[in-house]
Amino acid sequence: MINPVSELRAFVTAALFSPVPRDHAQTDAAFRRRRVVAAATLVVGGVLLFVSLRVPPGDPAFYAWTLALAAVWTVGAFASGPLHLGHSWTRTGDIARPVVQSAALAALLVALFLVGAVVVAGIPVLRGPVDGLLDHARFGSLPVVAIVTAVNGIGEELYFRGALFAAIGRRHAVAVSTVLYMLVTLASGVPLLVLAAGVLGVVTALQRRVTGGVLGPILVHVAWSMSMLFLLPPVLDTLR
Repeated sequence: MINPVSELRAFVTAALFSPVPRDHAQTDAAFRRRRVVAAATLVVGGVLLFVSLRVPPGDPAFYAWTLALAAVWTVGAFASGPLHLGHSWTRTGDIARPVVQSAALAALLVALFLVGAVVVAGIPVLRGPVDGLLDHARFGSLPVVAIVTAVNGIGEELYFRGALFAAIGRRHAVAVSTVLYMLVTLASGVPLLVLAAGVLGVVTALQRRVTGGVLGPILVHVAWSMSMLFLLPPVLDTLR
């Protein structure tokens, strides 16, 4: 008989704590160059995020600013040096691209956030800023917002769990990349979004360390952001 607790423990260990062997060593010169490019990208990206999230809901300029932000993350990531897709462990002990594993991890993360939405719905001081952020979907074009959100999620992962993660070094990459991700998210002015960035940042950074690439973090991030975009508003409205 399958023990659900044991299965969950084995999955979490494989997905977040048991690195897949690989060799992605950089020369000292390449490492220094990656750090310079990553630092410049972080500054520009932080400014664009601050501007984009202060555009009134329904204003088409929001899409332009957000796509510009995604372009900065993406260009900066690829300009910093090589990026890898990565691999994950399978149930049989082999390695494969982290598609199924990332989908399952995203499902667990979405469930956690939807449970948290129950708490947020009952606290006006927390719910207000979240509603303001979701108004971009309510008063704008939902399909366009979805595309922009997905593109920006991919760009963030290419940069934060790709270029920046590699630029930090091996010892503290998970902690430092997550803290920087949260600090940049402070530009949103939404405390719960900063907290969400911390949770998402830890999960995707751990998966980056395990898989050695950006594919897993990208899939988790996009699945999470799409779920929040389409599932969070009705959940909050139901609990209103």
